[in-house]
Amino acid sequence: MTAYALAHLRDVDFGDAIIDYLQKIDATLAPYGGRFIVHGGGLTPLEGDWSGDIVILEFPDRAAAQAWYASPGYQEILPLRTEHSRSTAGLLRGVPKDYRAVNKLEELMADAG
Repeated sequence: MTAYALAHLRDVDFGDAIIDYLQKIDATLAPYGGRFIVHGGGLTPLEGDWSGDIVILEFPDRAAAQAWYASPGYQEILPLRTEHSRSTAGLLRGVPKDYRAVNKLEELMADAG
């Protein structure tokens, strides 16, 4: 099932390190089938206060996403981002195309039982 890497970036110090990171990240994604589906900017807050930018990467599955994050290529450039921004990042699993909210309700009810 499709998986996503999500990052919330705040206080980005846009300088040489971030430029280097942006120039190198695409090459780290390719071997794992990763691609950008959201890359910051354009956020229109509808509820609450938002600051910073959202980045969402799509991978064929969670194993590919985890392998990308742990890869030597990505680990080599990761400090370029983490040392020049405040960020929170994680992996999420996707849902099937025919997914409906009641599917989650069924899952929650089964877990409660």
